Amino acid sequence: MSALGSWLLRLFGKPAPLPGEPVRDFEVERYLGTWYEVARLDHPFERGLSNVTAEYTLRPDGRLRVVNRGYADRERRWKEAVGKAYLAGAPDEGYLKVSFFGPFYGSYLVLELDRENYRYALVGGPNTDYLWILSRTPYLEVPVLQRLVQRAAALGFATSGLIRVRHDQAP
Repeated sequence: MSALGSWLLRLFGKPAPLPGEPVRDFEVERYLGTWYEVARLDHPFERGLSNVTAEYTLRPDGRLRVVNRGYADRERRWKEAVGKAYLAGAPDEGYLKVSFFGPFYGSYLVLELDRENYRYALVGGPNTDYLWILSRTPYLEVPVLQRLVQRAAALGFATSGLIRVRHDQAP
């Protein structure tokens, strides 16, 4: 471990284990495109947003461009955050590092995925405070949504705090 790494470890303590194992046989090319946020755990950076989408495209350098959009209901305007991501694990593992703030990257784990059609995904962050249920359409069938919520609960996420995201406007 480098001197900087040792210093950071002393400063911030031992890194917490990730909330689950990322999916295997992940194909980033199939993950590209637009995803609708169906449900999420609340955070200040998304608080008050409806109609939330995430769009993933391939950058010329092989990394990903991430554009998150949402409608700020109180302000009556669209908000957008542009970030970048890269595969952090094996090339076929649903483990990415994503950044919206300069050199700071956070873990993005695809914990569950419709492997046949890439129609839905359960995504966690670096710990159980971050959770998103994504779909290629604004809504998921109830049995699929229930199964994803149950899977998240089994991984230790506080699913009682999930917010269902309203989709009633186009950007």
